[in-house]
Amino acid sequence: MLKVLANDFEDADATAAHRIFEQLSEAIVSGDLAAGSKIQEAALAARFGVSRAPLREALRRLEERKLLTRSPRSSARVTVLTPARIVELFTIREVLEGVAARQAASHMNASDINHLRALLQRHEEVLDAIDDDIYRQGIADEDFHFYIIKCSGNATLAQILCNEYYNLIRLVRRQHSRVPGRARRALSEHHQLIEALAEGDGNFAEILMRRHVASALRSILGSIATQVEIAS
Repeated sequence: MLKVLANDFEDADATAAHRIFEQLSEAIVSGDLAAGSKIQEAALAARFGVSRAPLREALRRLEERKLLTRSPRSSARVTVLTPARIVELFTIREVLEGVAARQAASHMNASDINHLRALLQRHEEVLDAIDDDIYRQGIADEDFHFYIIKCSGNATLAQILCNEYYNLIRLVRRQHSRVPGRARRALSEHHQLIEALAEGDGNFAEILMRRHVASALRSILGSIATQVEIAS
């Protein structure tokens, strides 16, 4: 009986840790928890109504996902994405998403292509409706890039890009979403990618994906440089 109760408590803690991890991830990506802000464990435990054990497990997972950083003998803080960190992240992303696109071209069927086309139609409708230069993608299968990675059939790539780095990439997107002209260019580049995938042209799909990610990085760095000039 005691063993059963112990297992129930462990399951409850694991469920709570997962819930807190998801909620804190969204809080960081949305900016509700600002970059560089200190993590106050007592305040968060009270906020979520949990003990320290599941909270600390959630924080550990956030550190693994690079959303939190911790220096020796100091509290965890929300990651600050410097230009150098963004370049590192997008260098990895360009190579791995290029490979994912090449492999997806060999695995995607007509239903997958139709799903991507429907996604872009919804994305374009939202972009037209809000009359703003922000490309808002959904999460998971509603995310154009996420879906292509999943369709690559490569479990290791999916683990790296859709789990380890996914929210970090979303954080960069959210922080630098207002780059003039970038939303429409991204949409156009996505349409070109779909055609390469529909034709099963893996080599061209990889080239287009790498160009797309590299173009996004240039836009982001240009935006950061402009902000620095304005601030100075």
